[in-house]
Amino acid sequence: MAMDKLAGLSVFVQVADSGSFAAAARALGLTASAIGKTIARLEEQLEVRLFHRNTRSLSLTAEGAQFLDRCRGIMEAVAAAERELAGSRSGDLRGKLRVSVPLVSRQWHRLFLSFMETHPGLELELNYTNRVVDMVEEGFEAAVRIGILKDSRLRMRRLGSFRRVLVAAPGYLERHGVPVDLDDLERHDCLRSRNASSCQLDVWPLGPDPARRSARLRPRFIVDHSEMLLTAALGGAGIACVPEFWACEHVRRGELRIVLADETANTREVSAVWPGGQVACPRVSAFVGFLAIHLPPVLAESREGGSPC
Repeated sequence: MAMDKLAGLSVFVQVADSGSFAAAARALGLTASAIGKTIARLEEQLEVRLFHRNTRSLSLTAEGAQFLDRCRGIMEAVAAAERELAGSRSGDLRGKLRVSVPLVSRQWHRLFLSFMETHPGLELELNYTNRVVDMVEEGFEAAVRIGILKDSRLRMRRLGSFRRVLVAAPGYLERHGVPVDLDDLERHDCLRSRNASSCQLDVWPLGPDPARRSARLRPRFIVDHSEMLLTAALGGAGIACVPEFWACEHVRRGELRIVLADETANTREVSAVWPGGQVACPRVSAFVGFLAIHLPPVLAESREGGSPC
């Protein structure tokens, strides 16, 4: 029934463009009688008259003109979908892909650019935020999430995991000393991040009771932008908790040192998600598949052999 209705809309648009049943019939390879019956059936379903008819002319009614605008949009959307599917079958993705991603490091940025270069016909829009967006309400086709997935409306594919580490600049540690245990952190300047969704300070991975221990820390600096947190740590402002893959290049260059690695064991999951109840479109499938291949090495490069950096 739905396909019959779509065919009826196509005939209606052709009649409106052609100006007569006969001209529409020639364009569609049908008979004028078949065109007339299709329009009559459509008018009966809609309970409205679409055309003024007489023996010499055919013109749209006011309702028909309004309906025509809607039908053109529908037919254009169908044509665009067909083009996308044809492109995906040939490996040439087309259209726009809108994705929500967390504020992450340059390594991730390079992956997104590489994906875009792999699919030159695709328009990629990235929305950077640590807030958990409502994908359905805000119109995102996919998102990259860190942490536990709570929205049952979404489908998920795990992409990998990473650990967070406590880091500080050598200059800061020379001035304030290296913490020797978790309790020792309470006398240090701590650089904290605020969760963009809950508005709470992020809990550090401090042993079996991290929330209680994190509440006892002295926040010297609070920010909701991860790159600024790393910048503050590099500047010697205090101790920060950051993803290990962010810290490693600075650790290797001697700009940061990891502290209390044995006491802060932890794992954070990274997943790709998209609206549930539907098969992922070719654009989303390609994006998720690309990250599933290329993101794990980025997350794991600092943990070869299980040791930090």
